[in-house]
Amino acid sequence: MDRFDAMLAFTRVVELNSFTKAANSLNMPKATLSAQVAALEKYLNVKLLHRTTRNVSVTHDGAAYYERVLRLLQDLDETESLVTQSRIAYRGRLRVDIATTIARRIILPALDDFIKRYPEIELELGCTDRTVNLLQEGVDCAIRGGMPIDETLVARKLITTSQITCATPTYLERHGMPKSLAELELHSVVNYQSPRTAQIIPFYYQIDDELVGVQGRRKLAINDIDSCVNAVLANIGIAQLPYFGVRDYINNGQLIQLLPEFQAEPAPLYIVYLQNRHLSANVRAFVDWVIALFKQEEAGYLKCCKKIE
Repeated sequence: MDRFDAMLAFTRVVELNSFTKAANSLNMPKATLSAQVAALEKYLNVKLLHRTTRNVSVTHDGAAYYERVLRLLQDLDETESLVTQSRIAYRGRLRVDIATTIARRIILPALDDFIKRYPEIELELGCTDRTVNLLQEGVDCAIRGGMPIDETLVARKLITTSQITCATPTYLERHGMPKSLAELELHSVVNYQSPRTAQIIPFYYQIDDELVGVQGRRKLAINDIDSCVNAVLANIGIAQLPYFGVRDYINNGQLIQLLPEFQAEPAPLYIVYLQNRHLSANVRAFVDWVIALFKQEEAGYLKCCKKIE
């Protein structure tokens, strides 16, 4: 029995409350994981988990053991990173989830650099605006807009981007250009709809110390940023979108920025990963690469308004 693998398997069963989900998250057969946990219980001569045909729960001894093992795995990860960083072999699967627009506009154009640095890493990239559950879905890390509300995640800020209010020249020729927030209320708008909460997000502007919302005359709400951009390009209405999503269209004249004198609410981006996971070399490499990439974006492509901390 590999005690480390067995301890990792046990902690994942406790966290997911399921042998099947734990096995999927570790990319191993359920029978293998079950055998590891059983071998660990035999080695310790103590029952760690209550098992039935329908569910699994941790015993009193198992809960105490889990807390100690969790700290041990975290300490081991930190120790290994200090003494073996230069000798780590980066290989195997890495699952990353990224909001679609961020993937298309920022990550994918630069991804060849990461692949050349780590040719043995098998990267699986999920592109969606849906907020995934990293633990339950076996995702190693994710890049998302807005501060994560899940306290089990480590969130490292990448950048803070501007939000741009914009429309096409064709739309503005048909309906006129709004010169104030009051006039903006009278225009057709395309709103972003949160995939997590289904909330339709108004346009927000920071005026003095107050956050002012503009509703407009909603024509369409979409839960994907790229689709919002395409809807605006189709002359459906005005939208408030992240700068990196519309920069090229503004530079080539397909979109026109509106009301630049009103500061829109900034949009922070974070890379997140589980704080109670034994952080693999692959995850650490990708996180470090993404942070370095966004530092370059800060100076050039994104022109963000806040320095990365």
